[in-house]
Amino acid sequence: MNSLLRSLSLLLMLAVSTAWAESARMPLRPAFDAEQRAWLKEHPVLRVGLLQQAPWVQRGQNRQLTGANVELMQRLLEGMGVAPDWRLYPNLEALERAASAGEVDLAPGLQQTPAGLRIWHYSMPYLRVPHLVVGERSGNGAVDLDQLPLEQMVALRTPSQAAEYLERTHTNLRLRATPSERAALLLVLNQEVSYAVLDEASLSLLLRESRFSSLSIVGDIGLPQLMRLATRRDQPLLSGIVDQTLQVLPARELEEWRETWMPLRYPQSTDFVGFWKTLALFFGLVLMLGATALYRQRQQTRLLERGLLGARGELDRHQQAAEALRLSQFSIDHSTVGILWVNWDSHLRYANRAAERMLGYASGELVDKPLSQLEPSLHMDRWLSLWKRVREQDEGSPSFEVDCLRADGSRMPADVSLSFLRYRQAEYLVVFLSDVTERRRARAALEESEARFKGIAGNVPGLVFRLERAGPGQTVNFAYISEASQEMVGWPAHELQREDRGIRSLVHPQDLNSYLNSQTLALEGESDWYWQGRILTAEQEVLWADIRTTARPLGNGRVVWDGILWDITENKLAELALADSRARLRELSAHLESVREEEKARIAREVHDELGQVLTVLKLETAMCELACAGQVAELDERLASMKRLIAQLFQLVRDVATALRPPILDAGIASAIEWQVRRFEERTQIPCLVDVPEHLPHLPDAQAIGLFRILQEALTNVMRHAGAHSVEVRLWQEGGALCLSVVDDGKGFDPALRKPGQSFGLVGMQERMLMLGGQLQIDSQPGEGTTLCARINLEEEIAA
Repeated sequence: MNSLLRSLSLLLMLAVSTAWAESARMPLRPAFDAEQRAWLKEHPVLRVGLLQQAPWVQRGQNRQLTGANVELMQRLLEGMGVAPDWRLYPNLEALERAASAGEVDLAPGLQQTPAGLRIWHYSMPYLRVPHLVVGERSGNGAVDLDQLPLEQMVALRTPSQAAEYLERTHTNLRLRATPSERAALLLVLNQEVSYAVLDEASLSLLLRESRFSSLSIVGDIGLPQLMRLATRRDQPLLSGIVDQTLQVLPARELEEWRETWMPLRYPQSTDFVGFWKTLALFFGLVLMLGATALYRQRQQTRLLERGLLGARGELDRHQQAAEALRLSQFSIDHSTVGILWVNWDSHLRYANRAAERMLGYASGELVDKPLSQLEPSLHMDRWLSLWKRVREQDEGSPSFEVDCLRADGSRMPADVSLSFLRYRQAEYLVVFLSDVTERRRARAALEESEARFKGIAGNVPGLVFRLERAGPGQTVNFAYISEASQEMVGWPAHELQREDRGIRSLVHPQDLNSYLNSQTLALEGESDWYWQGRILTAEQEVLWADIRTTARPLGNGRVVWDGILWDITENKLAELALADSRARLRELSAHLESVREEEKARIAREVHDELGQVLTVLKLETAMCELACAGQVAELDERLASMKRLIAQLFQLVRDVATALRPPILDAGIASAIEWQVRRFEERTQIPCLVDVPEHLPHLPDAQAIGLFRILQEALTNVMRHAGAHSVEVRLWQEGGALCLSVVDDGKGFDPALRKPGQSFGLVGMQERMLMLGGQLQIDSQPGEGTTLCARINLEEEIAA
């Protein structure tokens, strides 16, 4: 009885230990870099998109998610150290829409497609799911689809990737489309088709049903489904994290998941409860008997195993130590740095191959040679002093440059670093040699280049400087200012390079804000910097300066601005004088225009009043003559009628002249004047015109009203002479604090850039008139697309008044 109890307990322990071994898995330890670890810390929860389809993803009895993809993601997310946020989707289209909207971070079990590459970044395949041919086995060989006769049909779900593949590669097959894999297998059972094609995952589910027990796998079409992990393309760091985690996932675990979720087992006729109970009891009895025998055997072999393990462990430690020693020796011998071990008497005890190669000695030739042979100035007294200093120095190793004597008598510049080593009872000074020949050449070339640059910068007729920023948010410093600063502004370069000085200390107080604003924009945008303004010399002399720099980003936020400060005082003064002259000319032109308009108004009034009065008297006299002599002399009646017509024509001519000089309609407002002028143009040219003017406008000064009216007259004249238009649109409107007038025609148009001097005085006159009024004139035109003229006058002051 005791023996039986011991056997049962041993059997239970074996079963528990086996289950524990199967369930316990080693934690995944991917080698993430600092940036990846920081990203995972910022994203403790990842949104996982799942397609609900067995056996990949399904709901258990307790509504918990199970399936191959769920277990895979739980394992990978544990290795990443983050938690999942499961998101279920009915189909791939819904999942891809969610990924495009940023609602999903990654998704398992997807196949790479050209369309999906725009949304996802795919990992390497982690699982291969083949497409299998299923039917009733009639022999031992596999089915060759290329040799299949026409009378035998193949059923498969359509549409599907397998259907497209077979239609493209096996044109001899007669395919029958079905809505599902189950329907395809039912057609095989009913002998309506010979074979069915479906993937291994679907087949593993369907073969669990007893009615499909007679079917077998008879071939593979050669089209595997390659399962991949997909991450959003806008998260490249997550893609690298997933790839590294997949790389450390053991292939054994993937095979276990395949066997768990896609077992290709066939139901047998003996699959019933009583059979399995009997079989379990039988195996239980066998296991108890075997466990009893195993326990006794274990008792006898345990001591032998312990001794064997101890001997094996000791042997492994010796092998590891020997391997580490060989690896260390190999690393030292093949190092790129020369290593010398020197005894207290300055004789070499060891030299690695790099040192022998640098100094031109054969293997082993340096051993036992005095160090003075490599450095003749290192006599014994100096060597002992150096030995003592290095031996007593705790912090760091002394380093310096020397010229070592090579075997052929040539000199080799070397960087020497010393370190003290105590090994057992012996003491050594370890000398590390680095050949700095190229570094010395590069340093000499750099010094020569800097000297050449300073020579060039010193002869440039301006102040050459360089601004440097070590990183984002760091202080910007003047790394270089040419010596021309002494001659140009009276300050030496080293004075301006001080942190509290710089070029800003030279800027005139009234221009300091514009200087700082332009510099801030250039620094924040890492862009070129341009500025013009006044600076003060050491003698407080005002100079006009022009700063132009070019930005060069060097990576990691480091930016360099190279620039020149030019003295443009002479040119700027000439420019200001020219601008002042133009302003005075424009004022004179405006005054002359105002005088001319006043003269026109005066002449119009005199013509209208004086000639009107004379013509009125003449008309009355003619009427009196007609009353006195009417009907007496026929010729006299004809003369009087002719005189009346001439007087009427003269009346009209006087009105036209007065109107041309200054239309009286201007007194009614600019809106009425514009509408009246457009209607006169329409009557004279028979070109349809559309007028749009507001009913209420603010008061417009007489000069501005006349200016807008003259611009309209000139624009309509140009339309009549040059445009060849079929219609004209004139619009007047108020926009903010400005009054705008536009004239649009559908004529042949022109290219404003090709206007010839001397042939466009009308346009020039309109532009000058607008400048005199303080407004703007814009002309837009293209050949064949008509012309648009827009005049804009500022009304802010008038409205405020």
